[in-house]
Amino acid sequence: MPIYIRITVNGIPKEMSTGKQCVPSNWNPRLGRVDGKKESVRLVNNYLKTVEDKFEQAHIELLDTGLPITTDILKNKFLGIGEKPRTLINAILDHNDKIKELIGKGFTKGTLTKYNTTLKHIRSFLLHQYKAEDIRVDKVDNYFITEFDFYLRSKCGCQNNAAVKHLKNLGKVIRICLANRWISFDPFTSHKNTITKTQQVILTQDDITAIWKKEIAIERLRLVRDAFIFCCYTGLSFIDLVKLKKSEVIKGVDGSLWIIKKRHKTGIPCNVPLLPVALEIFNRYTDHPLCADTDRAFPMNSNQKMNAYLKEVADLSGVEKHLTFKVARVAFATTVTMGNGIPIESVSKMLGHTNIKTTQIYAKIMDNKVSMDMEVLRKIYEAK
Repeated sequence: MPIYIRITVNGIPKEMSTGKQCVPSNWNPRLGRVDGKKESVRLVNNYLKTVEDKFEQAHIELLDTGLPITTDILKNKFLGIGEKPRTLINAILDHNDKIKELIGKGFTKGTLTKYNTTLKHIRSFLLHQYKAEDIRVDKVDNYFITEFDFYLRSKCGCQNNAAVKHLKNLGKVIRICLANRWISFDPFTSHKNTITKTQQVILTQDDITAIWKKEIAIERLRLVRDAFIFCCYTGLSFIDLVKLKKSEVIKGVDGSLWIIKKRHKTGIPCNVPLLPVALEIFNRYTDHPLCADTDRAFPMNSNQKMNAYLKEVADLSGVEKHLTFKVARVAFATTVTMGNGIPIESVSKMLGHTNIKTTQIYAKIMDNKVSMDMEVLRKIYEAK
């Protein structure tokens, strides 16, 4: 006769076949097992114990969800009916699709690009390490994280900070899986990574002047130089310069021309009065063919190309420093403003920082500012 298992939830029973059989006279109703010492009997009883244990585990997992439990739901949980295996790639794709939908609503295209790059590295890692295109999220363990970290550094050539950022991106998706209870433990628990603090490039006033005064015959390099110097005297990031409109340059509270706009990254206002050099550069491109019939302030290329061209500009100008548009923004915060006595509160407001602590980072790297402050103190003591 076939052996059935009966499960009961809130007094409602449900029966299902175990797929095993026994002679009725050999069945022990008190133990719910087959009597006997044969190997075949032992195998049947072990199987029945396994079925019971799996039902218990299914019941515990359903209790963790906090949802109502019925005999049908418990049976389906045991059989795996209606459950799709959660996979890592699908979890990342779902996350990235949501980021894409929220571009312009708290997220930028740059953020999506970073997560898509992480996805690309994970896909290549799965093929390299597991010979697979995807993996169940509950199979992502500390070994997976450690090996992915090693892969990023050894095979992809990522430096420490780049590898850590990809791991942080993966960590965000893993936390979503934890919150949804698709996995029961955090594989990052024993994995620690630290961002390496890099030495920030600081331009002196002589560096800025050398770049600005250099006669450049090649138009594409001249445009890049002008855009870079404009950022040195306004503090705009590259994306904010790309998005800058002529209609955003208007008269401010003092009657002079200001940039009145919100930062693309945070939506925080970054209102900046135009210094003479910045105003000269702005006027230079008002009638440029790519700007004349539009509201664009500058005819900009991609950030990658512009930063590549900046290396040529640095070589021509004799400035032996690695120039990027991030360096220009730092130059505005340090050399141009705080280095000339502008209060950090005003600098923070012009940079569009959400927290003055971000601006204080720039103040900490200014040796010349420390020198100027101490010079004032030195003169006080000399006078005494």
